[in-house]
Amino acid sequence: MLEQVAEALKSKDYTKADSLLQNLVNQQQQNPLVQLYLGQLHEGTGKLDLAENIYRQLLQTVSNQNVLVQARQGLQRLEDFAREQRRQAIAQAISNVSDRELGVLILESIDPDMKGIAAPDLARIMQIDRYTARLQLPSRGWRLYRSGAVGEMRFYAQQLQQAKIKSFSAAMADLEAIEVFQVNYLQPMSTQCLQAVGSYLASSKAQKTEDLTRLNFDWSQVSQRVEGLLPIFEEVVDRDVRNKKLLRKTKILDYVGFCDLHLPHKRTILRLCDRHYQFQLGIALPEESGDSQPLGQATNRKKWNKLVNLLHQQLSEIPVCSDFSTFAETVIDRVDLLEHIESHINLFRRQESVWDPAFHLYSGLAFLRQNLNLSPQI
Repeated sequence: MLEQVAEALKSKDYTKADSLLQNLVNQQQQNPLVQLYLGQLHEGTGKLDLAENIYRQLLQTVSNQNVLVQARQGLQRLEDFAREQRRQAIAQAISNVSDRELGVLILESIDPDMKGIAAPDLARIMQIDRYTARLQLPSRGWRLYRSGAVGEMRFYAQQLQQAKIKSFSAAMADLEAIEVFQVNYLQPMSTQCLQAVGSYLASSKAQKTEDLTRLNFDWSQVSQRVEGLLPIFEEVVDRDVRNKKLLRKTKILDYVGFCDLHLPHKRTILRLCDRHYQFQLGIALPEESGDSQPLGQATNRKKWNKLVNLLHQQLSEIPVCSDFSTFAETVIDRVDLLEHIESHINLFRRQESVWDPAFHLYSGLAFLRQNLNLSPQI
């Protein structure tokens, strides 16, 4: 009967092969040839996951060389088929000109206990080995996983979401379309309404300007807050380990605090920075009983902390994205991507720093992730 099954499979008569195999499975379930033919039947009838599982099981448990060779050949056919299907799907995904513009694919954090379950799916979708896939799944924060044609990034995100792996894609063109408003100070207009006084760092409606502009908004219109610290680098003179030779080194001397408020209804990011914010103007910062000196004599860092605390009190119900440092670890070496991103950050630096566009990318992705229906459908 095994010969009849083999002949039916060879002629692609899967109905006959299925009928013959039903009896053999009940009688000789452990027979490697029966299992091999069952895998080939699943392969021929489109049940590819079942076929793959059988082929892999045979490779782990069988010593018969003929069966092993055919199981490997079956796996290779499945891989070739998946590769061709993937190629065609990606070609379709980037068929329009707009789909070929630059985009990014972001992986979101996953519970470490779930990595063992998610890694095989990531490996299959991205065509990498399972060990590498497990290492690439982030345990916290976001990971910039890949960049390329936005249609292709969108295709990967959809595949990952179907596999219950949290991810999203975004187009750099959408990032560039977000207005960025540098806030000099916030002026209260009423209990719920404020006026941001500052200037647009970039605008799709007007050219960059340093003229003061006033933008009114309500607390309720802020959808989320993004916080981060950007390093300030300076070249210093130091001695070597033997304390003899003078060496020039680049060190981090300080950090600058940033806080972005997202206004999706205006498609605008309000950008506050502790170096630019004019604390003596606008909204009054609270004096605390434990303060050792009047607020007017306090350091900028202390005033900044008070301002951030005030924002937290007023916006306690909205999401806060504050894991920029984790995201930066995955993107800071991607100079090829960051050099094309306008940072919209005005810090005096002796030379350009990739940390500035990295923060704008982080904040912009958070804006798009929340407001452009990019939430994964899982």
